Amino acid sequence: MSESSASALPSGRPSRQAFIHQESLSLDSSCFSSPPVTFLQELPSYRSIARKRTTVLSRDKQSGTLLKPTDSYSSQLEGEITENLDNQSIRKYALNISEKRRLRDIQETQMKYLSEWDQWKRCSSKSWERFIEKAREMTTHLELWRKDIRSIEGKFGTGIQSYFSFLRFLVLLNLVIFLIIFMLVLLPVLLTRYKITNSSFVLIPSKGADIQCTVYPISSSGLIYFYSYIIDLLSGTGFLADTCLFYGHYTIDGVKFQNFIYDLPLAYVLSTVAYLALSLLWIVKRSVEGFKSNLIRSEEHFQSYCNKIFAGWDFCITSRSMADLKHSSLRYELRADLEEERIRQKIAERTSEETIRIYSLRLFLNCIVLAVLAACFYAIYRATIFSQEHMKKEIDKMVFGENLLILYLPSIVITLANFITPIIFAKIIHYEDYSPGFEIRLTILRCVFMRLATICVLVFTLDSKITSCDNYPCELCGYNQKLYPCWETQVGQEMYKLMIFDLIIILAVTLFVDFPRKILVTYCSSWKLFQCWGQQEFAIPDNVLGIVYGQTICWIGAFFSPLLPAVATLKFIIIFYVKEISLLYTCRPSPRQFRASNSNFFFLLVLLIGLCLAIIPLTISIARIPSSKACGPFTNFNTTWEVVPKMVSTFPSSLQSLVHGITSEAFAVPFFMILCLVMFYFIALAGAHKRVVVQLREQLSLESRDKRYLIQKLTEAQRGLRNRLD
Repeated sequence: MSESSASALPSGRPSRQAFIHQESLSLDSSCFSSPPVTFLQELPSYRSIARKRTTVLSRDKQSGTLLKPTDSYSSQLEGEITENLDNQSIRKYALNISEKRRLRDIQETQMKYLSEWDQWKRCSSKSWERFIEKAREMTTHLELWRKDIRSIEGKFGTGIQSYFSFLRFLVLLNLVIFLIIFMLVLLPVLLTRYKITNSSFVLIPSKGADIQCTVYPISSSGLIYFYSYIIDLLSGTGFLADTCLFYGHYTIDGVKFQNFIYDLPLAYVLSTVAYLALSLLWIVKRSVEGFKSNLIRSEEHFQSYCNKIFAGWDFCITSRSMADLKHSSLRYELRADLEEERIRQKIAERTSEETIRIYSLRLFLNCIVLAVLAACFYAIYRATIFSQEHMKKEIDKMVFGENLLILYLPSIVITLANFITPIIFAKIIHYEDYSPGFEIRLTILRCVFMRLATICVLVFTLDSKITSCDNYPCELCGYNQKLYPCWETQVGQEMYKLMIFDLIIILAVTLFVDFPRKILVTYCSSWKLFQCWGQQEFAIPDNVLGIVYGQTICWIGAFFSPLLPAVATLKFIIIFYVKEISLLYTCRPSPRQFRASNSNFFFLLVLLIGLCLAIIPLTISIARIPSSKACGPFTNFNTTWEVVPKMVSTFPSSLQSLVHGITSEAFAVPFFMILCLVMFYFIALAGAHKRVVVQLREQLSLESRDKRYLIQKLTEAQRGLRNRLD
C-alpha cells in the first residue's frame, strides 16, 4: 500500500459507490486510522525483530530511518537474473511461464550486443547442455531392471522400491569389482596360459624357505563317489580348489611380455586396495545426499505432525490395497509420535528413584545382550575349530550327510545365530522403556553388529588356527603348514561356503516357507491358527541386513577368492528375482514403512559399517599373517604387504624420500591436525546452516502470524465500515 494512493482518497464518509469499489478491492488505506508506517510497525514480525535487534533500531532512529518492508520477491529475482543471464539458466527459477518468456526475450536481446566469440560460446554451451540432458535421458532407459523397479514403486511405494534400487546398486558394485580384479589379475594370466599373446610366466624359486613349507599336497580320495562333485561345487574343494576361483591358482611371480614384465603380486595387492577404495568412495558419494537431507531435516514436533498430515502421502502409489496400507502407516507414525511425546513427558516427570530403577534395569538387560552375543561368538568359534579339525578326513570314511554337515557347520551356526538373536533382541527391547523410534534403531543396530561381527569372528578364528601350532613349532614356516599348506585358499573356501549357504537359505525360505504359508493362509482362512499366522511381512530392514551380510562376505573373500565378486553378482541377480516374486505373490508389505530418502541413507550407512568391519580382518591377514610358501603370488615374501616396500625401493631416490616422508610420523601428525581443523570447519559450517534453517522456520512462523493479524484487521475494518453504513 503506497502513501500516494492513500493521499488520493477523499476524506470523510465514503459514498455507496466508493464502498462497492472498496469491497471489490477487499482493503483500502482509508480502512485504518493510523498512518501506514505505524500500521506496519504493529505487525508481530516487526515487534519480534525489534525485540531482538534493539541496537539496530536505536541506530536507525538516530539516522532518522524506519524499518520498511523489503522489496518484492519478483523485483529482487529479476535483478538477480538480469545480472547473471550469462552463466545461469532461467529454468532453475520458480517463475511462471510468462515471466520466463519475458526473461528469455531479454536474454535474446542481450545476445545481439555481444561479440561473435561470446555468441558462439553461449550457443555452444547451450548445445552441450542439451546434449548432456539427452544423454542422461537415454541412459535412464538403459538402467538395469528399470521397468521392474518402477512397477514395484507404483504398487508398493518408494520404501520397498528403495530396497530393490539398493540391490541393483550392489549388483553394479560387484560387477565393477569383478572387472577390476579381472583386468589386473586374471586377464594377464589367461592371455599367457592360452597363448593369446607372446608372453610367458615368470617363476622365481623361493629363497630362504624350508622345503617342507613349499609342499602343497593335492588331496586324492581314491574312488570318486557320485556326490563328490556336488560337495565340491557347494564347498569349493576338490576340482574347484585349483581353479582360478581361488588364491592358490595364481602361483606366479610375474608375466613377461615383449617389452616389460608384469608384476602380478603387486597387481594383486593393488586390485584389493582399488576395490576397497572404490567401494568406500562410491558409498560415501551416494550417502552424502541423504546425509544432507537428514542433517537439515531436524523437525520440530509440531512441524513433524504437519509434514505427516499435509506432505506424508506417497503419490507413486496406484494400488488400492497399498493406499490403505499407506493410510495405516501414517496413522502408525502419528501414534508413534504421540507415544514418543508421552514418553518424553514421562521422562520429565520421572523421580530420581524411578530413574535409578530404569537405568539399573537397562544395565542388566544390556548385560544379557552382551551375554547372548558372547554365547553366539563362542558357538561360532567352537564350530569353526571342530570343522577345521575334522574336515581332513577322507571322504570314503564318512557318509554324504556327515561330510556336508562338517563342511558347512560354521555357516549353519552363523545362520542360526542370525535367526535367533533378532527375536531375543526384540523381546528384550520392550522392557527397556525406550521410545518407539529409538527401539527400532537400537534393535537394528544390535542386529547389524551381530550379523557382521559373526563374519569377523569366523575370520579371526581361522587366523588364530592358522598361526597356532599344537605339537610342533611354527617358526619354520610362520604358520601351521601341516593343516594349512595354502591357508589363503582355505579361507577363500570358507567365504565361498558362506556365500553359497546364504543363497541356499534364501531360496529355501522362499520356496518351502513363504509359498506354503501363502497357500495355507489363502485357502485355509477359516482356521483361526492360519488367520493369526497371516502372510509373511516383507520387512525392509531384515532384507537389507541379509544382502549387506552377503556383501561383507564378498569384500573379505575377494582377496582369497578373486572370482567371488562374480559369484556375488550372480547371487544378487537371483535374489532380485526371488524377492520380487516373493513380494508380488507371497508377502505383504510391513505396516512400518520407510521413506525413500531415510531408507537410502540407512541402507548406505549399514553398508558402510559392513565395509569398515570387512577392512579390519582383511588388513590383519595382509599385513601380519605370513603368506603361504606353497601357493599364491607371494611365496617369496614374508607377508603380502611386503610387495609394496619392494616396489618403493625401485623408485628413484628423490621419490623414495618423498614416499618415506609422507608415510612418516612427522607428516602424519600435522596432516591429522589439518584434517581435524577442516572437520571442525565443516562442522561449524553445518551448524551455521542449521541456524539459518531455524531462522527461516521462525520467519515462516512470523509470516503466518502476520497473515492472521492482517486478516483480523481486515475483518475489523470491514465490520466498522458496515456499522458506519448502517
